[in-house]
Amino acid sequence: MRLTVPTEMQELLNGKNVHLQLSVPQLVEKVLDRKEGVLTDTGAIRVATGKYTGRSPKDKYTVEESLTKDKIDWGNVNRPISPENFDKLYNKVIDQLKKQDEIFVFNGFAGADLDYRLPIRVVNEYAWHNLFVHQLFIRPTEEELSNHQAEFTILGCPSVKAIPGEDGTDSDTFICVSFERKCIIIGGSEYSGEMKKSIFSIMNYLLPEQGVLSMHCSANVGAKGDVALFFGLSGTGKTTLSADKNRSLIGDDEHGWSDNGVFNIEGGCYAKCINLSQEKEPEIWNAIKFGSVVENVVYDEHTRVPNYDDGSITENTRVAYPIDYIENVTLPSKAGHPNTIVFLTADAYGVLPPISKLTKEQAMYHFLSGFTSKLAGTERGITTPQSTFSTCFGSPFLPLHATRYANLLGEKIDKHGRLMVNAAVEGLLDQVETVTNEIFGLQVPVSVPGVPGNVLQPELTWSNVDDYKKQALDLAQQFKNNFKKFGMVSSDIEELGGPKI
Repeated sequence: MRLTVPTEMQELLNGKNVHLQLSVPQLVEKVLDRKEGVLTDTGAIRVATGKYTGRSPKDKYTVEESLTKDKIDWGNVNRPISPENFDKLYNKVIDQLKKQDEIFVFNGFAGADLDYRLPIRVVNEYAWHNLFVHQLFIRPTEEELSNHQAEFTILGCPSVKAIPGEDGTDSDTFICVSFERKCIIIGGSEYSGEMKKSIFSIMNYLLPEQGVLSMHCSANVGAKGDVALFFGLSGTGKTTLSADKNRSLIGDDEHGWSDNGVFNIEGGCYAKCINLSQEKEPEIWNAIKFGSVVENVVYDEHTRVPNYDDGSITENTRVAYPIDYIENVTLPSKAGHPNTIVFLTADAYGVLPPISKLTKEQAMYHFLSGFTSKLAGTERGITTPQSTFSTCFGSPFLPLHATRYANLLGEKIDKHGRLMVNAAVEGLLDQVETVTNEIFGLQVPVSVPGVPGNVLQPELTWSNVDDYKKQALDLAQQFKNNFKKFGMVSSDIEELGGPKI
């Protein structure tokens, strides 16, 4: 299939200022020559993202057009922008990129399974942004590059600012997606995570149309082929838990689950590194080397040694590196169907059991609910942990109605005959006696090897049981209230999966 490239895009890509598919050493040289960043003592590039050190979800828009009008779950997350306003911003970005002395183009893929991969192109104003996408997405072979035809393009130009009101935005920052134009435009923010999550949003739209469940989770596989998934919002431990020296990493953040099994959407990792230590997270620590991109980490200007404990710029310090910088990794990044699925729930209230076993209905209920805490720095304005419900543990990136993803999850569970969640990756708790939490209905293990028994029952960690019950009932009611927004959902999911109040 030959894709038609718009004239203005063709002119941009054929410009004399274009650097196409530079290697990592070439991009590092450009970053240093252009004074976009500095080398740390390990050889990694250290950069600062300026005003914004996290995503800007309120500045994210999808073009309301014939292809999307009746498919997108419009609301506070998926905000519409008119085709006319998209075109105005698109033309501003194209014009600004043409004016640059240098721009940088990366051609690659999203999706490690060849049956579902998406050819992408990223055009950047900054060399370090191009280094970031080179490390985060799937890099083509020479043969693949020669036949590469991008089906989606990102145009990243932070120096372009929107005019609120006039351009249909609320601020000077914009992340706009057009599914008809097959283009994403980003302006006003230097935060590289916007590019990563924009492609994830695209895959969350495309994959369910092919019967594939797209998932905001990390994944690894054991020596016996047992696959584990870890769901959670940014900063809840997906990357840390999946980078296990005893298990092979499939990916740290974004995956698809098809009839073939689980596959990574990306080709790299984007790990939080606040309070990072070699002792606690050796796999991530050792991945910070030449070619890695370290964001917003305070460092000693003389020795160039990063101080990962210093969060004075942001708590959302990050490092990006290709997945093969992890020693124990599965390549290509795909494996069989999951044996174990874990929901990483950051409970700011302290009333949920620290570990529990879920039925299929409970799994679908809690997948839809996505109860967790937003951690400091991952989004603009989040400075302390905030309890929240994030649909399917990835609400900001889900263009379709939540039940599309939940129903796909239920179908996968039924088809492959698994309980959705076993409490431990190695299956050590499968035969352990459990008790039912009277409010949330969760099956809580009576014992876990190496864990004090009183820790497993949350009410025993409170000094006053009545205070615990009051807080637990309050949280249970929040679950009930949040679930109303999903409308027509199978009664079994709510009655059998939800809190018992």
